[in-house]
Amino acid sequence: MGRLNTFPLSYKVQGQRIVIIGGGEEALNKIRLVTKTTAQVVIISRRIEADFSAFAVTVFQRGFAPSDLDNTALVFVAEQGVDAELAKTEARARAIPLNVVDVPADCDFYTPSIVDRAPLTVAISTEGDAPVLARLVRARIEALLSPRLGRIAGLAGGLRKTAERLIADGAARRRFYEALVTSPEVEAAEQRGEGQLAAEQLLAAHANGESNGVVWLIGAGPGSEDLLTLRAQRLLQEADVIVHDQLVPSVVVEMGRRDAERIDVGKAKGNHSFSQAQINTLLVRLAGQGKRVARLKSGDPMVFGRAGEEIAALCKAGIAYSIVPGISAALAAAADTATPLTLRKVSSGFITATAHGADDGELQHWAALAQSGLTLALYMGKSISADVAARLIAHGAAPGLPVGIVVNAGRDAKATYAGTLAELAAARVTFGNGPAIIFVGEAVAAGDWAEAARLAGGSFRIA
Repeated sequence: MGRLNTFPLSYKVQGQRIVIIGGGEEALNKIRLVTKTTAQVVIISRRIEADFSAFAVTVFQRGFAPSDLDNTALVFVAEQGVDAELAKTEARARAIPLNVVDVPADCDFYTPSIVDRAPLTVAISTEGDAPVLARLVRARIEALLSPRLGRIAGLAGGLRKTAERLIADGAARRRFYEALVTSPEVEAAEQRGEGQLAAEQLLAAHANGESNGVVWLIGAGPGSEDLLTLRAQRLLQEADVIVHDQLVPSVVVEMGRRDAERIDVGKAKGNHSFSQAQINTLLVRLAGQGKRVARLKSGDPMVFGRAGEEIAALCKAGIAYSIVPGISAALAAAADTATPLTLRKVSSGFITATAHGADDGELQHWAALAQSGLTLALYMGKSISADVAARLIAHGAAPGLPVGIVVNAGRDAKATYAGTLAELAAARVTFGNGPAIIFVGEAVAAGDWAEAARLAGGSFRIA
């Protein structure tokens, strides 16, 4: 590992000036950064070309004078010429840290990419060598930190003396602060303007030795880890226990905290290692022990995820919970194939349903909806797809209705099929491993199925 040529630190500018020599785009770029501080920001240039009106700055359209650096903490030079040279000379004579834009050799310091959650700041610097890399790293950190984290940090600071008085044990106090800054409940309360009250209630609970558990019902999306929401990623990092379904890939589960307990409740077709009642009991027991539980479900927890039963059990036990939506498999399948589930003058809506166990009444209803122009998105119909297609036709659906099937939607291993309802009904289709979404409707024909295998009858395998 190489050694740093710069020492990272936070430089105090409160009550002082930051002076920028220059009136163009480079000066404007620095303004966006330095106006995040409480310093008085001053711009000096004979040529004011950029629009600084959106920022709280003082603009002098004139030449530089040495007195401009009185009570100055930092100097930025963002132009060339006589004024720039005079400012550099004066800054060095006064030992004021100097940054000359795009001239690293003349810089006493570099401006990092900053993640702003004041009073929390995260600075990323490459010593001027790779600013593009610094911006990319910043984007990843931005995704990990809640936009309201700064306000919660302010709550923590305001409760410091009270926490020291109520919680004498240092380790217990650290647990309180960790709970405070990672609590989605406090974050939600802060968004409603009730953050102070929520933080005080959390402190009182910790002072009394209570540690209330919570269950987060998190949608893992269709399986690709980069389709998780930012909130899902944050909560996985904060969970003490991750309870996950069999369809959630290990790469998603491993996005959780390294020391978090992982429990596979493995509900695959024909092999239920845990019944739903056992899962409900498990969630209540874990949260009742004061643990933060991430209940990780494939797709969206509220779409064929049996979340309603788990929520009912949590409510009955008085356990707090929150729901984090995920990308449902049907939406991922539509994206994979550029299929517009709604299409002007073709389909005014779409219906999601589970084909498994559907009775004749439901099939008759679906057939009527498909004939009216709505798009059907059928889950869990892989093994009975031909039967369902034949019964839809029997109930009045047109044999020529377009059909599209996506296996493993949203994943690299996805496979697709396109044809008609009659072809699906007539064929013996052996699907490859993985969940399938079956689309039925006129709008399906508008999708991009160019790479799809087409079934012309007989036996066909989607690998």
